[in-house]
Amino acid sequence: MRNSFSKLLLTASALFLLVGTAHAEDKPAAPVAVQAIAAPPPPPPVNPQQERMKSCNSQASGKKGNERKVFMKACLAGEDTAKGTAKKVTPQERMKVCNAEAKDKKLAGQERKDFMKTCLKAK
Repeated sequence: MRNSFSKLLLTASALFLLVGTAHAEDKPAAPVAVQAIAAPPPPPPVNPQQERMKSCNSQASGKKGNERKVFMKACLAGEDTAKGTAKKVTPQERMKVCNAEAKDKKLAGQERKDFMKTCLKAK
């Protein structure tokens, strides 16, 4: 009787495993997300600082050295540089700009002194 009981237990276990795995296969699989092919997302909006930088760069074309630096600083600060309402330039900044212009023009001697005098007064 013991041998028959063992066979019965073994058969029941095998049947239980078969039914359990078959039942697991009947469950629907997790839904698979299907994405339609769409156009790429639009680029992120340009923030005001980026727009200002782009505008100031285009306006500063032709300026070099410290003159460009002073112009870009005023322009990026949001001051209207085209109408001359930019903040007042300090004497040190004025000196830098005038020196840079004199260097670009390759002035020397009395000619440089005269240029610096008029440049420093004009700005």
